[in-house]
Order: sequence, then structure tokens, then C-alpha cells
Amino acid sequence: MNPKLTKTSIVFLLIVYLKHDFIKPDSIEYREYQVNIAKTCLESNTLVVLPTGLGKTVIALIVIASLLSRKCKILFLAPTKPLVNQHTAFLKQFLTLDEDEIVIFTGEISPDKRTKLWKETKIIVSTPQVIENDLKNNRISLEDFCLIIFDEAHRAVGEYSYVFVAKKYKEQRKKDRRILGMTASPGSDIDRILEICENLEINNVEIRSRYDKDVRPYVHGLTIEWKLVELPEEFNRIIMLLSEVLSEKLGMLKTAGLLETAALSRISMRKLLEVRNIIQDILENNVLPSKEMYKILMAHTIALKTYHALELIKTQGATALRRYFKRIQSETLMKKGNNASKHFIRDRRVIEAMLHLKKLDVEHPKLKVLSEIVEDQLKKNRESRIIIFTQYRDTALQILDQISNIKEVKAARFVGQTTKVEDKGLSQREQEKIIRKFKDGEYNTLVATSVAEEGLDIPSTDLVIFYEPIPSEIRSIQRKGRTARKMKGRVVILIAKKTQDEAYYWSSVRKEKLMYNQLKTINLRLRGGKAKIDDLYPKKEQQKKLLDYM
Repeated sequence: MNPKLTKTSIVFLLIVYLKHDFIKPDSIEYREYQVNIAKTCLESNTLVVLPTGLGKTVIALIVIASLLSRKCKILFLAPTKPLVNQHTAFLKQFLTLDEDEIVIFTGEISPDKRTKLWKETKIIVSTPQVIENDLKNNRISLEDFCLIIFDEAHRAVGEYSYVFVAKKYKEQRKKDRRILGMTASPGSDIDRILEICENLEINNVEIRSRYDKDVRPYVHGLTIEWKLVELPEEFNRIIMLLSEVLSEKLGMLKTAGLLETAALSRISMRKLLEVRNIIQDILENNVLPSKEMYKILMAHTIALKTYHALELIKTQGATALRRYFKRIQSETLMKKGNNASKHFIRDRRVIEAMLHLKKLDVEHPKLKVLSEIVEDQLKKNRESRIIIFTQYRDTALQILDQISNIKEVKAARFVGQTTKVEDKGLSQREQEKIIRKFKDGEYNTLVATSVAEEGLDIPSTDLVIFYEPIPSEIRSIQRKGRTARKMKGRVVILIAKKTQDEAYYWSSVRKEKLMYNQLKTINLRLRGGKAKIDDLYPKKEQQKKLLDYM
């Protein structure tokens, strides 16, 4: 059923609304790219890749409305409870169905009641784990569902519940099944993209960016800038001492044949984590004598700790490093304390670095630059909404303390639910309360960790600040998508010169470009009928590990 249009003129702007029997009148703005994408979603299983704020949920709404006249059910999956609640409220707000025909499935509902609701309800919105458990216990079947929507579809890899649900859907509904996957970014790794497509039976990819011709009329201007800062000379001694420790441990790993180079400039956290996987394989197969293996394992664990300490002082500052050292010291005092932590903290160079750090009264220059940006923004526009993203909770505390001295700032810290040592997480209710106050203007600035990147219904802002770049193109796209949704937006990325910040920034830029190229290539070949997902690219040969040569 193709949506028809009606036009309404409001304050000199011509707003065209979708007209559909199952969509409430004068409620959803007509956007050509959304309607066109929805049409293709009705024809074939489709992965929709749109930046945050361009209306993936509206596309889902159009697809749902177009299928409601059929005698079938619809399942809408999302990875978190807040997202499930958000999608349910959206569907109830804009569909003409009775509200009791749209039901949330949670683990709190008794199994018997879930079974009853499953049979009686038209649209079910749920986390995938609840559906997976009920499928495994044979309480439900997907036989009557003509559509399953997988929100944040980039999660449909490995052992995640999306994979199981999609497999069962194929088994239980032999024909006339439709899948809609939605994500802001599936990542740039071709194997991962193809795995998502294979798991969800995708045979069409719809990708748009804010710069595409059919999208540009509906988006606001977005400027992206970066501010470069110099590390203070007072950090140099600490960096030198920790670099000596790291270099020594990398040399041991190189001698053991686990690294090709021990050069600090060629080592990344990703490389060190790859080495950890190799060591775990060796331990499982007991290839090396335990004493020698213990030394290698110890060297690797200390290398990881030292690398992280260096990253903290270079990109976060002295306070973040102090808190990190304090946590390691606490680990050593525990009965089953980590031996690597004990060896690390007793190293004379680490001790000297800690003593130097104790006397240091200089903070990271990013804090001063950040304060100036925030203060300037709020002086220009008191109604501004700002989100400051940072990787670390410790840094979020420090930023909150720093900007709270600015007269115009009304700030809140926004972190996840997990409670860590000396740092209590926020419950879902507390998160919702902060978001509500941010919407209402009681707060004008959020200092957030990754929890604000995906899924939560956070209102659009006119300024997003990256306290540090991140190498993940998925997270970078999600962060940038928090601005320029209903107004002009600005993204500012803080970068400490000659640190991991520079590498991470260019890594995310490269990966984002690669992702769009990979997706467009996949779609061209799928639409041309030249290949199926399985045949698009040869599978990568698994990298050989140390064990393969022993």
C-alpha cells in the first residue's frame, strides 16, 4: 500500500504529511527518501543504514503500516529495555491501532501470560533475549509473523540473540517472511558486514548519508572541527618512565615470537589484545614450559597496563592516571591480588612516575579548551544543548567538576548502569530522569560515556564535543548523530598532538569511508543480480597463529 499525501501550510513552511489508513493524520512528515526506502523494504529483506536522526524508525513505521492489513503479526526487536520502551511509545503515538494491540515483552511478565499475549497481539516489541528464551522453551512460534525488525542490526553477529531469532524465523516460516535490519553503521570490516547480511537473510542494502541528494532537503547544516592541543612539558618525565617499562615488555614479547616489532610507534591496544588471544591458545594447548609461559604472560599483562597508563596521561591527564594507579594499588591489597599488578606497581620506574605524578599540579590542556568552547557556546545561545562524550567515567567526573564553574552551565553526568569500584552506575530510571531534565532545560549539558551513543531517546543538541577521538567508526557516527537533527549542529573533536588521539581520529575517518564504499559495492552487486551474499567476497583466510608453526 503506497502512502498518499496531504498538504498543510504552517508559518510559511509547506509541510507535507504521510497519509495512510494505519498512520494518524498530520503526524508524520513526508520525506521522499524514507518512503522510497520503505518501498524496497516491502519488496525484499533489507538492511537500512542511516545516520542517527535521519528517521530509521519512521521507515519501520511505514513498513509496519503497509503490512497491517494482512492477517499476520509483526515483531520489533531492540537490544535494550529503554529502546524497547521508546519504540513502543513511538508506535502507539503514530499508529491508528488500539494501544493494547502493541505490547512490550519483558522477562518480568510470566511465561504463561507471555504465551497468551503472543497469540492475541498484533505487534510485539521486545529485547531479543526474551524471544530467544521463549523459542528455546517452545512457548512461542514465529510462523505467523510476516515481518521482524532488527534495530541496531550491527549486533547480528556471533552468538548474539538476533542470530538465533533470525535462524528460527527461517525454520518456522518457510515463505513470505520479511526482515528489516536498521543501523547507523554496520562497521567497515567486510566479513562483519557480510555476516550480518547472511544472518539476517539480507538481499538489499539501503544506505544514505546526510550528503545524499534526496536527504539534503531534510537535514540541517553540520560543521565538524578539531582542536589540537600540546601536551605540557611536565608530563614528559612520566611518559618517558612508562615508555621504558612498555618497551622492555614489548621486547620480551618480540623475543618470544609474539610480536613482529617492539617499536612503540607500531604498537596499538588492538595488537596487544591479538597477542593475548595467541597466549591463551598456547596456554590451552600447553605448548611451552609453564615457567617460561608465566614470564611471557606476566610481560604481556604488564604491557597492557602500561600502555593504558600511557594513554591516560597523554589523552586524559594527571587525575585520570592517579585514579588508575590507585585502583591498581587496591588490587594488590586484596587476598587474591593480581600478581601482574604487584609486579607493575613495584617497578622502580613506575614508582618514580607515581612520585612525580603526586607532585604534579598541571592538568591536561583539553580541560581548558573544553571549558572555553562550552562557555562560548552558552554565551552565544543560552538555549543551547551540549553533549560532551568521553571514554572514561573518571574523566567524566573531572569534566563535570571543571565546567560546573561556568556560570551558564547546568550539567549532569550520564553513565551506564554498571557499578564499579567507588563509582555507582545510574539505574534506568535515573537515566530517564536526567534525559527528561535535559529535554526540559533543567540541564543544558550532559557529560556522557558510551551509554549515550546508542539507543537512548536523547533530544537533538546543537553542540557535540568529543573529549577524545575514538577508533570505532560505528561509535563515531553515533556520536555525531546526536546533533544537527532539528537545528544546525556542530561537532568539536579535541586531539592531543603526537598521541593515540591522532591515530584514532584518522582511523575512524578511514573506516567510515571504507564502510560506505563496501556497502555500496555490496548493494550494486546484489541489485545487479550477479551474486548472493555468500558469493560476494571470498572468506578471509584465518591468520596463522604461533601454534600453527609448532
